[in-house]
Amino acid sequence: MSAQPSLKAPAVAAFLVAEAAAHRVTAAALAGASRLQTRRLLCSAAGAGATVETRGPLDWAARSLEEMQCAEDFDAFCMMGLSPLDGRYERFVRDLKPFFSEFGLIRYRVIVEVKWLLKLSEIPEITEVPPFSEDAQLFLDAIIQDFGLADAKEVKNIEKITNHDVKAVEYFLKKKCSSHPEIAKVLEFFHFGCTSEDINNLSHALALKEGVNTVMFPVMIDTCKAICSLAKQNSPIPMLSRTHGQPASPTTLGKEMANFAARLSNIGKSFSQVKILGKFAGAVGNYNADVVAYPEVDWPKVAEEFVRSLGLEFNPYVTQIEPHDYISKLFNLFVQFNNVLTDFDRDMWAYISLGYFKQIVKAGEVGSSTMPHKVNPIDFENSDGNLTMANGTLSSLSMKLPISRMQRDLTDSTVLRNLGVGLGHSLLAYKATLRGISKLQVNEFRLSEDLEQTWEVLAEPIQTVMRRYGIPEPYEKLKELTRGQAVTKDSIRQFIEGLDLPEKARASLLKLTPHSYIGEAENLARGIEEIVDLKSGFRIE
Repeated sequence: MSAQPSLKAPAVAAFLVAEAAAHRVTAAALAGASRLQTRRLLCSAAGAGATVETRGPLDWAARSLEEMQCAEDFDAFCMMGLSPLDGRYERFVRDLKPFFSEFGLIRYRVIVEVKWLLKLSEIPEITEVPPFSEDAQLFLDAIIQDFGLADAKEVKNIEKITNHDVKAVEYFLKKKCSSHPEIAKVLEFFHFGCTSEDINNLSHALALKEGVNTVMFPVMIDTCKAICSLAKQNSPIPMLSRTHGQPASPTTLGKEMANFAARLSNIGKSFSQVKILGKFAGAVGNYNADVVAYPEVDWPKVAEEFVRSLGLEFNPYVTQIEPHDYISKLFNLFVQFNNVLTDFDRDMWAYISLGYFKQIVKAGEVGSSTMPHKVNPIDFENSDGNLTMANGTLSSLSMKLPISRMQRDLTDSTVLRNLGVGLGHSLLAYKATLRGISKLQVNEFRLSEDLEQTWEVLAEPIQTVMRRYGIPEPYEKLKELTRGQAVTKDSIRQFIEGLDLPEKARASLLKLTPHSYIGEAENLARGIEEIVDLKSGFRIE
């Protein structure tokens, strides 16, 4: 009877306390966003219907999610969604909704419009908008702070009449501020000198910066940490390599995990090089109307100050639109990250298929509707599929958005509404990979068994030592011994003993086994944390 498999569960389960442990709202509020008292709220990370005590002020993103979850018959709404991101998988991606939903876009437009009015009040030459009193500033700040689903619905009702989404925001703000005597005098300075794209490009930029920093990057970091944990814990466990699907020089299980951790970390570092850009230069990028109205104002300087005050970089050379080159660069990095993770998912699938990993069985879970014994690698398959969907969308956005006819066409407007789609499928995939990792158990018996059956992998070190000591045609001799032949421990030892080698070299080769022939793999795996940098990467300033 063969020995029982030796199973070792990696500690990556610490990263996934529950099925969606990486699923949390950590959104840092924008300037002027809500600062409410600590309170209890629904939290998807803790499971359905669970509540957790927030550690700090309840931010606007968490509040909007709470309002959404309290909506009547929310489950029925999800079941009717055309996209599985709004249906079956909603609970895994809902943290993106405050940023990339219609609600999120409306809210960011409100922020930009209000902040622009406040900026106009600070320009001495614009005497028609004098500096606001503290009371007026608090009133305007409260519009941002308290903005919720009810406000967004009001904007949408106005849009039914205007058939223009940005104009609806302007009318909403005029109506909202008409009750304040000081602000009521300058209502027509809402949207002053602006084209809709001045508002839209900044809104999308703010959504990308905040949504990516606070929702996407934390889960990507958790994914890197989980793979690093696999690398370190399994650094000494020898494993047969497979190049072209055929037995090759052994490695260690940890070293193969370390390869992926290093690749993902390197891509993460590149995110910090992306600058989120904004424009505020009017209908065709030349401040035409602004200059006519107030020729004494340095409008390019004002625009740059305003864009930078929102935490964005300023793009001075634009048409009616900001050309979206930075979005292309950002999404190309997501595509690269997703490609590496797809590579990881497929390797894990193959290792599970080979029996190198077993999967922790979850009570009540069904693997197959007809084959009761099945424990399928569904999480890695789910991740693989969603990474394909994500990259399809992200690549399409990356290729389309930088292209616009002359000073602008409207093709980017509808496409930009899909920013959250590519990111949503990515987020869904990252969490699926994390779930898959948390269920893994290493089957050392199976790994050892494979190595024991492939003594032919020692042909490489034997012929290399033969080269060192001048034995003629070493490669050819080993090729004759091993290629297409059954190779055993005894046949390898017999070949080594017949070589004209120094005794020390022969003794070293005789001690070699497929299990010990791992080179520096163990040390490379152990040193992965010195290579993986999760602090300077995965951040957009």
